[in-house]
Amino acid sequence: MNQVALVGRITKDPILRKLSQDRVQTSIIIAINRNYKNTKGEIEADFILCSLFGRLAENTAKHCGKGSLIGLSGRIQSRTYEREDQSRVFVTEVIGDEVRFLSTKSRLNNDLYANSTVSKQQEVAESETNHFELPVQESKELPIM
Repeated sequence: MNQVALVGRITKDPILRKLSQDRVQTSIIIAINRNYKNTKGEIEADFILCSLFGRLAENTAKHCGKGSLIGLSGRIQSRTYEREDQSRVFVTEVIGDEVRFLSTKSRLNNDLYANSTVSKQQEVAESETNHFELPVQESKELPIM
C-alpha cells in the first residue's frame, strides 16, 4: 500500500509547466509542522516536495498562493536522473491525487505558467532540481500554522 495524506502550507506560488501532449504539471513544496518542540523550544517543520498534474495542477495554481493551507493525498514516488556533470540525483516526492483547499491566500504573481519554453530534457531536469531547496530568507518568513 502506498498512500500519503498531508496538511500544510504551500511555500511559494505554484507555477504551471506545459508538458508534451498539452499536459500541465506543477511542483509545490508543503511546509508541515512537527508535533514537538526542539531543545530550544522551537517548532520545526518538514518541507515535502509534491507534484501535481492536469486539472489538479491547474486548479491549485489558479486558487492557491504562498501560505495557502491545503490537504493533499497521493502516493510516494522515487526516481533518479543524471546531471550534466554525470552525478546521479535521487528524488523522492509525493504525486498528488487529490487536493483540498483549506485556507487559500492570493497569488503574488498572476502569471500561472513558467515563462520560458525548454526542451523535454531540460524540463524534466528543472522540475527535479529547482524545487528542493527553500531559501533561508523565505523559510524565516513562512507562516506555517
